Amino acid sequence: MINATSDGKTFDPVPAGTYVARCYQMIHIGTIEQEFMGEKKEMNKVRISWELPTETKIFKQELGEEPYTVSKDFTLSMHEKANLRKFLESWRGKGFNEEEAKCFDITKLLGKPCMLSVIHKTSKAGKIYAEISSASTLPRGMACPEQINDNFEFTYEPFSQKKFDSLPDWLKDKIKSSREYREIAEPSHREAEPDVSELSGADDDSLPF
Repeated sequence: MINATSDGKTFDPVPAGTYVARCYQMIHIGTIEQEFMGEKKEMNKVRISWELPTETKIFKQELGEEPYTVSKDFTLSMHEKANLRKFLESWRGKGFNEEEAKCFDITKLLGKPCMLSVIHKTSKAGKIYAEISSASTLPRGMACPEQINDNFEFTYEPFSQKKFDSLPDWLKDKIKSSREYREIAEPSHREAEPDVSELSGADDDSLPF
């Protein structure tokens, strides 16, 4: 339910701007060590991707035109100050109450449309890349084109070796560094579950999710 399309080759990022988009891919990276405010901390990360159906290009001749895709990594937390919660509240155009935030199933995002603002940044190596700066609901009366990529979800429960193998090498390496992957690779060294918020809230047909 998440479509991995990168073969490791580089290509020009989508131009900066605001686009109609649809969420199609979700990858649970797992609990990895990262530096946060000068300290090394373990963070449970998820990578969410969107296709931009109005922006297409031939990346591989044999596949023809495909939509540009953009992705963003989040810490898997619905704490009131967490970036994921702020991003989702902007997307749905409404805040979460505490009951909803206690257990929000983020896979509900798959297939949902939104507007994404994309900016360009320059890496330390001098490479220009696209970064999602914000999300919002579609303007009233605007429709999102039909989805092009299949939904794709990678999770540890259940773990799918086939899905894992389909991911680009750089992402597989990141996943391999996680606590959850190590527990699968070496089950005798299973560690305690991290204390993080699980990401299913009440349905509301007036909201995108």
